[in-house]
Amino acid sequence: MRISRKPPLIQIIIYQKQPENVEYFNYLGNMITNDARCVSEIKSRIALAKATFNKMKVLFTSKNGLKFKDEISKKLHLEYS
Repeated sequence: MRISRKPPLIQIIIYQKQPENVEYFNYLGNMITNDARCVSEIKSRIALAKATFNKMKVLFTSKNGLKFKDEISKKLHLEYS
């Protein structure tokens, strides 16, 4: 697997095969793209955060969740005040 905008000047051969050119891949949780832009990375992180908040939506809207929400609000207010 290889990322490059230009064709390679040298040929790399691994186990009698040339690595394929890819548009993007994930490395240590980050999306590496061949155009060196972070738009895809930002969109994927926003999607992950949105999915996580949607999973916790029940917690924040239930009666038990209201107590939890108040406790979190107080703690955050104290930490950032």
